[in-house]
Amino acid sequence: MKKIAIFASGTGSNARKLVEHFQQHAHIKIALIASNKPHAPVLNMAKEHQIPVLVFDKKKFTDTDSVLPELQNHGIDFIVLAGFLWLIPEVLIRHYPKRMINLHPALLPKYGGKGMYGMRVHEAVRAANETETGITIHYVNSAYDEGAIIFQKSCPVLAKDTPEDIAAKIHVLEHGSLPMVTERLVRDLGDRVLG
Repeated sequence: MKKIAIFASGTGSNARKLVEHFQQHAHIKIALIASNKPHAPVLNMAKEHQIPVLVFDKKKFTDTDSVLPELQNHGIDFIVLAGFLWLIPEVLIRHYPKRMINLHPALLPKYGGKGMYGMRVHEAVRAANETETGITIHYVNSAYDEGAIIFQKSCPVLAKDTPEDIAAKIHVLEHGSLPMVTERLVRDLGDRVLG
């Protein structure tokens, strides 16, 4: 059984889609929900599904190596960042090479980097009069949104679309794509380990 940890900071709509996708899976399970916010709604979702949670502050996350042993204690094989806004420390990147992915609500390399998340991205897309936007799933490295791209999917931006309209389109892409891409990557991980 391959075990996934989801790192999330907010409501956790993508985390919920992952949990639902893997709920009855024979070989993959969501084994941990990790958050930097002790009152994040995603933690309520974890409780609802009886998934263990890990909550940490900035100092614990960036200045110590204490998060890694917690992940190891839960047997975590793979990490999905789904609305998690902090830069990942080097110790975790080294321990999970090509086993940690991030979901970004734009077509990288456009509209990525520090401070580009959520509605900020959609407002920037609208302000630039883009005719398309989309999502990117990429491996995590030591810089914001610069890891190798694994998957992208686009959607049109109409002249009448508000940032909220764009956000709604992006959520559809995210919810439809993240569980499938995660499953494929975790299956491939199993094949690599066995192979």
